[in-house]
Amino acid sequence: MSLPRATQVGPGESATDQITLDYAARIVRRKRLTSDAGVSFLVDFDHATHLDPGQAFVLDTGASVAIVAAAETLLRIRGNLPRLAWHIGNRHTPCAMAPDHLTILFDPVLRDMLVQLGAEVEEVTGPFTPEGGAYGHGRTMGHSHDHDHSHDH
Repeated sequence: MSLPRATQVGPGESATDQITLDYAARIVRRKRLTSDAGVSFLVDFDHATHLDPGQAFVLDTGASVAIVAAAETLLRIRGNLPRLAWHIGNRHTPCAMAPDHLTILFDPVLRDMLVQLGAEVEEVTGPFTPEGGAYGHGRTMGHSHDHDHSHDH
């Protein structure tokens, strides 16, 4: 028996099942997944796709499986946010931004660097939904912006 296939993503409001995925697992192209209710299905997208909580896999059976962000170990960062954000971005690290703090995935090396820069760093647990890429929605995939340019000065 073949698995149901998901070849597209849609809104998750009317989904009858859900799948809880961490940040890394919310980028997918072709993969077998199992919903929280135990239903296996095959994701088969044309290209790697970044999935946001609230979206849903649309299965060829007509069912849909809502995407939920899993709780992860994170670092909540307070201090001179523009300076700290620059150092985080300079390391191409995904980051969620709020008016009074930044949040990144737990990384002991980055934690130590941020503390050395004067940041207040707290380990927390929760869903991670960082800012999308500057050149489109979702993650910045590598450093391509779909145009040629050089960083040489």
